[in-house]
Amino acid sequence: MSFSKSRRRFIFNIGSLAAASVLPAHKLASVFESPLYPPIDLSYFDKPITPAPSEIRFGYAAITWGGNDMQAIKDVSEVGYRGIQLRASAFKEFGNKPKALRELLSEHHLQFTALSGGGPRSDSYNEAEEVATQVKQATFLRDAGGLYLQMTDSGRPKDRKPSGEDFKKLGRLLTEAGKRATDLGISLGYHNHMGSLGESPDEVDAILDRADPRYVKLLLDVAHYAQGGGDPAKAIRKYRDRLLFLHIKDVESLGPEQSKSYRFVELGRGRVDLPAVFAALEEIKFRGWAIVELDEVPDKSRTPKESAIISKKYLEEKLAMKI
Repeated sequence: MSFSKSRRRFIFNIGSLAAASVLPAHKLASVFESPLYPPIDLSYFDKPITPAPSEIRFGYAAITWGGNDMQAIKDVSEVGYRGIQLRASAFKEFGNKPKALRELLSEHHLQFTALSGGGPRSDSYNEAEEVATQVKQATFLRDAGGLYLQMTDSGRPKDRKPSGEDFKKLGRLLTEAGKRATDLGISLGYHNHMGSLGESPDEVDAILDRADPRYVKLLLDVAHYAQGGGDPAKAIRKYRDRLLFLHIKDVESLGPEQSKSYRFVELGRGRVDLPAVFAALEEIKFRGWAIVELDEVPDKSRTPKESAIISKKYLEEKLAMKI
């Protein structure tokens, strides 16, 4: 049946229904002897709806400013990023006046994208106390107009390898905190991190496997994931349905004479395959936030703002991204 014929038949039947509404009851039954709806050629619907294209919104993390959040907000806005992630220092300063923070960020045209909520600092912690802390921060985040709560942990055992029980315990904590955050309208993301239980790809898997995916998403830090021995682009594809947002950063290896084997650097100055990262995000049609992060300025002659500009130029000039 052609589309035009189907359409004419549909209109005819609709007209019949309208006419039937004024017919006597004994004649009304005969109207409904014919099908209520006309036959439909389902071949018109044999092609799936194409998902929306990838759309990445870029923010910047205030961690580089070392707690000077007022300066971070001013600089991040002036450089041109659209969002900002704040840390516990913001909670200390604005904890009892979240609306003031909301107004301040609005004045600087910044979305409060995420709050670093921390997490257990050892492998021995009180779950109820940890959940209560996250609830307080999620409440503040909501009232200040924020979106996401970041949780991680510093509880990697010092004298042994992490066990299945460690992962199970953390997964349970994340799930409970995620439930409570969800009740407040806030999404929770687990942040993979060197020195945490979620250091290597297998460990990230173990934690997420033990956390309820309805309440615990993944905040993928591409540099920590690479330093932990993983391929961030593969992780993006693997966790495409659980990816909440990302930390976009770079890392370089240091020589044996250094006290640490690596350090984080501005985008394009390390060994993270950032083109592959963004190709993977395009492939899965990721639509969300990517927070550019730099823990501290590697060259002390530069300011945090100058480092933010370097990373922005890399995204725009090398990867053709729109900030």
